[in-house]
Amino acid sequence: MRYRFATADVFTDRRFGGNPLAVLLDARGLDAEQMMRVTREFNLSETVFVLPPEDLRHTRKLRIFTPGRELPFAGHPTVGTAYLLAALGEIALAGEETAITFEEGVGPVAVRLLAPDGVPSFAELTAARPPSFEPGPADRTALAAVFSLAPEDLADWAEPEIVSCGAPFLFVPLGDRAALGRARARIDRWETLLPSISEVYLVTRDPELPGSHLRARMLAPLLGIAEDPATGAAVTALGGYLGVRESADGIFRWVVEQGFEMGRPSLLHLTVERRGGEIAAIRVGGAAVLVSEGTIEVP
Repeated sequence: MRYRFATADVFTDRRFGGNPLAVLLDARGLDAEQMMRVTREFNLSETVFVLPPEDLRHTRKLRIFTPGRELPFAGHPTVGTAYLLAALGEIALAGEETAITFEEGVGPVAVRLLAPDGVPSFAELTAARPPSFEPGPADRTALAAVFSLAPEDLADWAEPEIVSCGAPFLFVPLGDRAALGRARARIDRWETLLPSISEVYLVTRDPELPGSHLRARMLAPLLGIAEDPATGAAVTALGGYLGVRESADGIFRWVVEQGFEMGRPSLLHLTVERRGGEIAAIRVGGAAVLVSEGTIEVP
């Protein structure tokens, strides 16, 4: 059968930046094996298959695949699919701001679409789950060596920690942008020290652009992803990592740079709400641009 698809670059306002995404706009009739074959054909970090919602109060059901597995949640597919469905007229806009809900493996994911002058330009998801936390490796020397770094390259403003809002990431704070740029994953040491950790988010408080607050890289070589240019699920969990370190209630915002070392600069907008000493909401958003449209024949 022939299926219509579109691709977008996500967390950027310029084509050939950000994180590319493929979306099959109506994937009815495809089973999981076919979805995986299509995903491997596109060979992007994620491909989304859009289906009718199971609950008619929701907008669509999304199935999200990497070339290696299906994911219960991912940020750049959520943001990018919302943008594409709006840009291609697959969902109706309610003015300059439209609220939609996607069904994903983690549960319903709320998304806010911004469309000034009727043109969608920005989408922001709200985490479906509160963050959960686990301690990271205690041996800083061994951890630094996993990334071909010295212990002094690790920062002291936070400890390495595993945080998840549906997808777990090990957060490793680094001292500066130079250390971030030097990082190279050592698979042998990764498999020894981090055998159960698939995805690592290296982050520094030393960004490049005015208006940014953090710079990051996401490495997942054990999943076949040497590096990801923009990782919404990681920045969602980053909201937990940063949010618990704030001492007061309020609304906190950060702009995260990612993908610059890959030549695919991305900007991810993170908002955390704290109420009563607890994290009440985490939101991640960004721009996206349409890159291509076409059809794919799926046997």
